[in-house]
Amino acid sequence: MKDNELIPSDFYHIFSRTVGHEVLFRTEDNYSYFLKKYHQHCSISFQTFAYCLLLNHFHFLVKVNENTISKAALASFSNFLNAYSKSYNKFYERHGGLFQRKFKRKHIDQESYLTQVTIYIHQNPRNHGILNDFTEWKYSSYQALVSTKPTNLEREYVLDWFGGVDQFQENHHTTTKFELPEELSLE
Repeated sequence: MKDNELIPSDFYHIFSRTVGHEVLFRTEDNYSYFLKKYHQHCSISFQTFAYCLLLNHFHFLVKVNENTISKAALASFSNFLNAYSKSYNKFYERHGGLFQRKFKRKHIDQESYLTQVTIYIHQNPRNHGILNDFTEWKYSSYQALVSTKPTNLEREYVLDWFGGVDQFQENHHTTTKFELPEELSLE
């Protein structure tokens, strides 16, 4: 696999951060708009399993749709970030790049990492000292996955691989200060 590919039917942890730790989400509307743009641009190429939006970066756990060409998947994510950046820059009368280089992605080729990456993504608000109880963070997929409200997430798949909602919650609470395996490290 080449670094610039996204393989159909494979899982990826996709993430990026702002240039110079600039704030990415200044208001609650920014979070909503970001997810709206993500859905508009990326739902054709990806199934989404987990996400977390933080002040200066984001994480998504996705699976490339089966019939999606790698270049199309890369373009959809790039178009999403560009669309958000242009709107953000216009609204805040800002110029220049908002995100560091190209977005990063880690190929997840072992099913055992799906659980670990999901927990890592959801625990991010606590790991960054934003709040102690990561389940209270409104801008992650955790609450949507444990609720019964309609969602664009692949809730049934996620809960099934954890063994149900109770097991999902237990795994998230018994795993503390989670570190990704070296091959999935974000550095």
